[in-house]
Amino acid sequence: MHLLSTADLLKKIRRLEISTKNIVNEVFSGEYHSSFKGQGLEFSEVREYQSGDNYRDIDWNVSARLGLPFIKKYRETRELNVVFIIDISASQFLGTSYALKKERIAEIVATLSFSAVANGDRCSLIMYSDALEKFLPPRKGRNRALEIIREILYHEPQSKLTSLSAACEYAGKILKKRAVIFLLSDFLDSGYEKQMAILAKKHDLIALQVLDDSELDLPKAGILRFSDPETGRSEYINTSDAKLRNAYKAKIQIEQEKLEATLKAMGCDYMLFRNSDSYVRVLRKFFAQRSRRRHR
Repeated sequence: MHLLSTADLLKKIRRLEISTKNIVNEVFSGEYHSSFKGQGLEFSEVREYQSGDNYRDIDWNVSARLGLPFIKKYRETRELNVVFIIDISASQFLGTSYALKKERIAEIVATLSFSAVANGDRCSLIMYSDALEKFLPPRKGRNRALEIIREILYHEPQSKLTSLSAACEYAGKILKKRAVIFLLSDFLDSGYEKQMAILAKKHDLIALQVLDDSELDLPKAGILRFSDPETGRSEYINTSDAKLRNAYKAKIQIEQEKLEATLKAMGCDYMLFRNSDSYVRVLRKFFAQRSRRRHR
């Protein structure tokens, strides 16, 4: 693997920070804030009762003392714990167009983490292959967002394998308070449903599936050698065979529908990011849907 110099690494992270912060400022201003519930209510003020106020909010002690009805007002506590669980297995190093999947993940997480920073939220990172690769505890501020981006781009995983089940189990053990969890993976794994459902019951779990276009639709490119980056197994496939391409596409479509149904049954939100998609458009649609649901 080619290693960048420290100067090049910092330049790349800085470019990503500038581009995503512009997106946050211009596109997601207010949308992130209105998409997530706060962690509870805290006392704000006591004010005189007005027509239309709920009588249940009357503060009887203050009202008796002042001789007029007064009510207690509360405000939503906005500070959130935002957790990014990142699948860092070998399949994230695929990229036939635009960028590697892990580079697309870095863009998405940069946008979300800077949105969280602007909202005063705490961010943390869990990077997983089939074992814990990296954990950054919850912290506020720009430096935490930059640390997360750096780790996603430049961490060299110790294992090539995937275990979303183990990642969800680990998160469930260390996250004591309710959190907003963004789980980013290609979901090319199995047997994770039980642990993910347990995690989704306690936390606000959002599944972000990041796929290369070639994983959804085989390109027509003659005979190609396909290798599984996690197992090392490879075989040659004639991608000019229309019957084979159609069969592959149909199989993937069934798997995608099954994944969406599984996540929906868990109560998870779901987003699919293709390499050819505008990730900004996908996120905007997600924020708009969440915001509408919250304010119904």
